[in-house]
Amino acid sequence: MASEIHMTGPECLIENTNRRLLVNPKALKILSAVRQPVVVVAIVGLYRTGKSYLMNKLAGKNKGFSLGSTVQSHTKGIWMWCVPHPEKPNRTLVLLDTEGLGDVEKGDNQNDSWIFALAILLSSTFVYNSMGTINQQAMDQLHYVTELTDRIRARSSPDVDEVEDSADFVSFFPDFVWTLRDFSLNLEADGQSITADEYLENSLKLRKGTSPKDKTFNMPRLCIRKFFPKKKCFIFDRPTDRKKLGQLEELCDDQLDPEFVQQAAVFCSYIFSNSKTKTLSGGIKVDGPRLGTLVQTYVNAINSGDLPCMENAVLALAEIENSAAVQKAIAHYDQQMGQKLQLPTETLQELLELHRATEKETIEVFMRSSFKDTDQLFQKELAAQLDKKRDDFCNQNRKASSDRCSALLKDIFSPLEEDVKQGIYSKSGGYRLFIEKMQELKKKYLQEPRKGTQADEILQEYLKSKESVTDAILQTDQTLSEKEKLIEVERMKAECAQAAAKMLEEMQIRNQQMMEQKEKSYQEHVKQLTEKMERERAQLLEEQERTLALKLQEQSRLLQEGFQEEQRRLQNEIQNLQKIMNKPSPSCVLS
Repeated sequence: MASEIHMTGPECLIENTNRRLLVNPKALKILSAVRQPVVVVAIVGLYRTGKSYLMNKLAGKNKGFSLGSTVQSHTKGIWMWCVPHPEKPNRTLVLLDTEGLGDVEKGDNQNDSWIFALAILLSSTFVYNSMGTINQQAMDQLHYVTELTDRIRARSSPDVDEVEDSADFVSFFPDFVWTLRDFSLNLEADGQSITADEYLENSLKLRKGTSPKDKTFNMPRLCIRKFFPKKKCFIFDRPTDRKKLGQLEELCDDQLDPEFVQQAAVFCSYIFSNSKTKTLSGGIKVDGPRLGTLVQTYVNAINSGDLPCMENAVLALAEIENSAAVQKAIAHYDQQMGQKLQLPTETLQELLELHRATEKETIEVFMRSSFKDTDQLFQKELAAQLDKKRDDFCNQNRKASSDRCSALLKDIFSPLEEDVKQGIYSKSGGYRLFIEKMQELKKKYLQEPRKGTQADEILQEYLKSKESVTDAILQTDQTLSEKEKLIEVERMKAECAQAAAKMLEEMQIRNQQMMEQKEKSYQEHVKQLTEKMERERAQLLEEQERTLALKLQEQSRLLQEGFQEEQRRLQNEIQNLQKIMNKPSPSCVLS
C-alpha cells in the first residue's frame, strides 16, 4: 500500500488554535488509506532548534516541514508526512513534526505539555531535539517528561492507591532518541573517549542527597530512565555558518559541513533500521486507520478535560475494529456459501458439513481481525449471526426441496391424474392397474436425484391427497370381493403408518444432527478463542519479561549508584509485575 501514498509534503494532523487542539479531517483521510503497519517517528524540542530539518532528511527531501529562518516558531500543532519506508517495503513511515516548545508568543506551557504527551502516545520512536550539551539547563527544558504521569494514564482503573506502575507506561512508550545540535565538546570522560550513548548514560546519573535541589536534579533523569529503557544519542556539528542557516532548504550537501552531513546520514540510517512498528499492548500492530482513531481518541479526551488513557484508546479502537471484524467474517461466510452451496442438498448432513467448514473459516477471519474483545461480546454476536444464517439456510433448503419435489410430482403424476379423470381406471380390474401405475411412478420419483430433505414428506402428502381417488377406484372395481377390498384398505393404512413412522424417525435424526451441529459450533468457537487467548498470553508474557529484564537492569544500576530508596521502590514494582506474570490464565468460557 506504500505505493498508494502520494503526499508531496506534510499535512497538519493536529491543529493548535486558540489553545485548543483540533484533528484535521484531511489528515485522517490520508491515514485511512494507509493499510500497512506504520513506523511513527515524532520529534519534539524547543522552537528554532532545527527539528524540521531532520524530519525532512528522514522524508528524503530538503523541503517539506517548514524550517523557518527567524526567531518565530513556524510549526503549529503536529504536522504529519507519510512516506514509503525506505528499508521496509511492507511498512509506511509516518513522520510527526511538532511545534516548538517554549515559544514565547504562546505564553502558556499547557499546550506544550499536551503536544509533548501526544508525541509520546503516537510514536514508536520519540526524538528529543536540543541545542548544545546535556547540562542542567537541558534537563530543566525537558521538564515535560516529569509531568507525563500527570498527563497520561495507562489504565482506566489504576490500583487502589491510584499509583500507576512505570511498567504500565514502558509497555507502550516509544524508544527515546536525544539529538544534540551544534554540539561543541569533545566526547571524553576521565581522559578516555566515549560514545554519544555513553555520554547520555553519564548525563543521566543521579545525584545523592535529599534536598529539594537534589530532587529537582534527579527527577527528569529518573523519569527518562524509568519510562525509556531503550535510549540513543546523536550529536551534530553546526551545519554551516550562522549567516547561511536560514538557507538550509536551498543548500546541497556539498555546501554543508561534511561532519554534519555524515552525522545526519548516520542518524537517518539508525532511524530507518531500528525504529519499530507502532505496536499496542498485546502485539497489536497499528496501521493508518488505527493511528487515526488513536489521534481522535486522545485529542477528544484532552479537549473534554480528561487525561488521554492508553487502555481506553485501545478499547475504543477495538470496538470499531471488532464490529468491522464481525462484518468481514460474515461477508466471508456469505461469499463462500454462495459459491459452494447448491440447494437443495441431498441430506441435511451435507448442508451442515458445508456450514461447519465455512463457519470454521469464518471464525478464523474474525479472530485475525479482532482484538481486546472484552467478555467476547463481538464473538457472541458473530456466533448468533452464524446460528441464524445456518437456520435460514436450513429453511431455504427445506423450501427448495419442497418446491422441487412438488414440481417433480406434478410432472411425473399428471398423466396418471389425467387418465383418472378420463375414467380409464373406473372399470373391472382398474384398481390393480392403478396401483401398478402408482408404484411405477413412485419408483420413478424416488430415482430422481437431489430431491432434498423433503422428498418423503412431500410424497406422502401427495399420496394422502389422493386417498379419496384411490378409495373410489377400489370401491368401483367389481372384480374384487368385499373381503379383498377390506384387506386392501388395511394394507394402505399400514403403508401410511409405516411412512409416518419413517418420517418421525428421520425428523428425530435431523433434530439430533442439529443439536450435534450446535455443540460443534460452540466447541469450534471455544477452540479458536482458547488458541487466540494462548497466543495473546504468550505475547503478553513476552512483553512483561522484556519489561522485567529492563527493571532488573535499572535496579542493578540504582544499587551500584547507591540509591537504596529508589531501588526499594523499584523492587516493589518488580514484585508486582512478577505476581501478574504468575497469575494463572483465565478459563475460556463462551456463554
